[in-house]
Amino acid sequence: MSDIDSPASTVTGTHPVGELLGVAAERAVPVVRAIPDDQLTAPTPCADYDVRGLVNHLFHVVVQFQALAAKKPADFSSTPDHVGAGPDWRERFAEETERLVAAWSATGAEEGTTGAMGLPARTVGCMVLLDLTVHAWDLARATGQEYRADPAATGVLHALGEAVAELAPTARKMGVFADPVPVPEEASDFERLLGDTGRDPAWSRP
Repeated sequence: MSDIDSPASTVTGTHPVGELLGVAAERAVPVVRAIPDDQLTAPTPCADYDVRGLVNHLFHVVVQFQALAAKKPADFSSTPDHVGAGPDWRERFAEETERLVAAWSATGAEEGTTGAMGLPARTVGCMVLLDLTVHAWDLARATGQEYRADPAATGVLHALGEAVAELAPTARKMGVFADPVPVPEEASDFERLLGDTGRDPAWSRP
């Protein structure tokens, strides 16, 4: 989801992106820390990734979006093998996620534009918020963990809902999002969000 291009931006909201990322990080980091080594080859709800590949993707996104918060260039041309760089990859991910929250909490991070496409900075911040949220769910499901969005964190779901509504058409054309997955009428807001990004909220490990 980090490579989405959008010709226009209407993502709004009153909660600072750094604050929202802090909430998402509180749920994502424990999921990554709890991934056992023997589950790294397991499939995930993202058909293109196994657990190791998805961790490396999310790790790379977390690092590169720190640069985007500072209005610096980001490089998504290749994804390093962060997991293979050493057995401390879980702690390194936690440290980089902390840096990501700090980067988007810095004064001016949400102002102006950033990235190669010159998108509004808040839109770009919401893109990494989306990755950190839905990929944490992906990894939890893939490794038998429980992931629940905090029902009190309405700001996160509101921002993500706006971001998905704006970015989904372009994301689907690029193959970043799959087609929407229908969810039951009684589905939660978070389950609806998952369905809108092409995920089946009922997905379970094969």
